[in-house]
Order: sequence, then structure tokens, then C-alpha cells
Amino acid sequence: MTTSVQKSYIHRIVLNNGIVVLVVENPAADIIAGRIFIRAGSCYENQEQAGLAYLLSTVLTKGCDGLSSLEIAEQVESMGASLSADTAADYFLLSLKTVTSDFAQMFTLAGRILRSPTFPQAEVELERRIALQDIRSQQEQPFTIAFDQLRDVMYQNHPYARSALGNEVTMSSLTRADLVQYHQTHFRPDNIVISIVGRITPENAIALVEEVFGDWQAPPTQPLLKLNLPELNIEPQIKVTPQQTQQSIVMLGYLGPSVLSGDYAALKLLSTYLGNGLSSRLFVELREKRGLAYEVSAFYPTRLSIASFVVYMGTAPENTQTALSSLRKEVDLLFTTQLEEDALQAAKNKILGQYALGKQTNAQIAQIYGWYEILGLGIDFDRDFQEAIASVNATDAMAAAYRYLQEPYVSLVGQEQAVTGAIAYFNS
Repeated sequence: MTTSVQKSYIHRIVLNNGIVVLVVENPAADIIAGRIFIRAGSCYENQEQAGLAYLLSTVLTKGCDGLSSLEIAEQVESMGASLSADTAADYFLLSLKTVTSDFAQMFTLAGRILRSPTFPQAEVELERRIALQDIRSQQEQPFTIAFDQLRDVMYQNHPYARSALGNEVTMSSLTRADLVQYHQTHFRPDNIVISIVGRITPENAIALVEEVFGDWQAPPTQPLLKLNLPELNIEPQIKVTPQQTQQSIVMLGYLGPSVLSGDYAALKLLSTYLGNGLSSRLFVELREKRGLAYEVSAFYPTRLSIASFVVYMGTAPENTQTALSSLRKEVDLLFTTQLEEDALQAAKNKILGQYALGKQTNAQIAQIYGWYEILGLGIDFDRDFQEAIASVNATDAMAAAYRYLQEPYVSLVGQEQAVTGAIAYFNS
């Protein structure tokens, strides 16, 4: 028996086989966007198979029951449509977009690909070689080196420590059989959210999903895999990679709350205040006023498990020590000095304005509601998040900073004399 609920203009229904369907009818443009989310991101990999979800995302659309890679590409291109797969830490995603008249055909194709991929051996080998080239290329990029070693020291054996691509050893060892097993384990109807937005009625959208996926049943003897993520109790420390580069990368990381925490909104707001855009605190103080930074920013990604609050700077080698102490000082100010009301309001306006701009197209709307649903937040989170941001006051922000932003993990990449000198100063 299906269950259905309507929140404002969002229709949500759970099919008999467990698929959650979200539909937003938006007749403004002759476009329909679909997002098919699966709880199967890189968090669900074994450490020895790091990169498996990523590799699957590259070969999923390269062949399915009855269709070759070329035939799939020809079908998609003949409709002027788009079809792609992607993976993140907490989910896997198949995206499609087409004009209204072609959506049923495109969605049916997506269903065949999702349910019956063939993973042709030649395609697997080709995509694995490309992934290995990407891994090697990233190993030459100072920012990527700094970020990888920061994640490694913060998360250690937690999946968030790993790059989506894994590393050369794990990617080289992945096989077609690994892809088949991973697909059979996670790609099942009770593990899927389908979000459809565009010129289509809820009734027609749900009927189409039923037609394509209604006969798909979860294996009765295989319960859904539950994540069992390790606890984190790693003391903050410093990690350095000497490299002959033109600039030093200075990066501070702090373990922060997941999206489920009551402190999530406050940390999101502080990240925006510190490092989002040309008017942010770090950009104005460290780049514009002091000329320390080639680039400077902060980010705090939304995660189901323990997240990371990161600030970083690219700076001249001779400024490495000053950059490190200055970044630390700016973060420390968040829990020692209360934000002024106009600065707090400006950060709220920025984050809420950017949030609104991120929900303009059918594809963006399908993405955000499907994402909230697959994370277990529900469609009400759209409203709850905005209300939470608006309600954060200066005391809340300072208290959250005090709880999470006191002792950083430090990652440095740059010329040996510059980074070792900065460490000596930092430890003194």
C-alpha cells in the first residue's frame, strides 16, 4: 500500500516497493528534471575498495541490458537531453533532464540503466585508467595535497578521510565483479528517492515511476545495509608536505557537527561570514587589507556524519608563518568576540539569498528536495533550514564557535623552509 503526503506544492509518495517519489509541478518551462538518489555514496565502500562508487558512476551509463554505450549516447543526444551519474560521500545520483514530450522515454531509459547495467569490461578498464590519471594529476596540485592530508589526519579510518577517487592502489585493484556486487547490494527500490520537477502533474509522474519501477522488489532475504561509522577521538595535530611550489597552502580544519545537529545552522552562518565571497571577513582582512593571500576561503560541507569546518589560504612562501597565525587568530575571534549585529545580519542575508538563487531551475529544485529526502531530513528541511539561519543570534554563534573551533588540525604544503618554520612558530 502506498502512502502519500502533500506539503505546499510538493507531493511525496512512498510506493509499495519502498521507493520515495517527490513531485513538484512547475509549468513555467517546457523542461522536466529528474533526480534518482541512492544511499550508496563513498561512505558505503570498504576501505580496500575506495573509489568504487566513483568508478560505478563513470560506467553506469556505458551499457545496460539490450543497449551499448553508443546506443545509450545516441538516444540521449537524439532528444537533446542530458543524463549523467555522480557520487558523493553520503549518496549516489543519476540525473536527467529533457523537454516535456521526451521525458517518459528518457525516464524509461534511466530506469533500464539503473536496474540492469552491464558494466562492459572494456568500459571499466578505460574509466579506471582515466581515474588513475586523475589521481596522479591531483597528487601534483598543492591544494589537493593539503586537503587530502587534512582529511587524513582529522578522520583517519572514517570514510570521510578518503577522496571519492580512492588512491592508486585501491583504484587499480577494482574489478567488474566489485561493481556488480556493489550494485546488487545498494541499488534496490527501498534504498531510492526519485525527485521529479517540471511540466508534469503529480499523477502522471507517479504513474510513470510505477510503470518503470513498480515491479522492482527488494531482495526479501537481504536487509538494507546499515552504516557503522567509527567514532572520532583524534587529537588535533599538524601535518606537513614539503614541495617546491610557488606558494604555500595553509589549511586549518575543525571537526564540526552533522546536518542533524542543532549547531549546524550557526556553523553554516559562521563559515559564510568568514570565507564566502569578496565581502567575507577573511577576504577583506587577509587579502585586501594585508595582502597576505592569493586565495582565501572557508567551507563547511553538509554531512550526515561528523563534518569538517575548514579555512585555508594560498600565500607567498615568505608569508607562510604570518598566514598560519593570522588564520588561527581570525577563527579564534569567533569564540572570543561576539559578532556585531550588522555583520551577523549581512551573513544571514548572503546565505539566504544564495540559497534562494539555488532553487530557481527545475533541476535545482529536484536536486535539493531529493537530497534532503535521501539524507533523512525530509522535505520540511527546506523551511526549517531557512528558519534556523534566521533565528541564529550572536550568542548562539559564539557558543557554537566555542564548542567546535578551538583547536585546529593543521595542514601545510609548500617549500620546506617555509612550512617547517611556520610549524616551529605555531608550536612555540
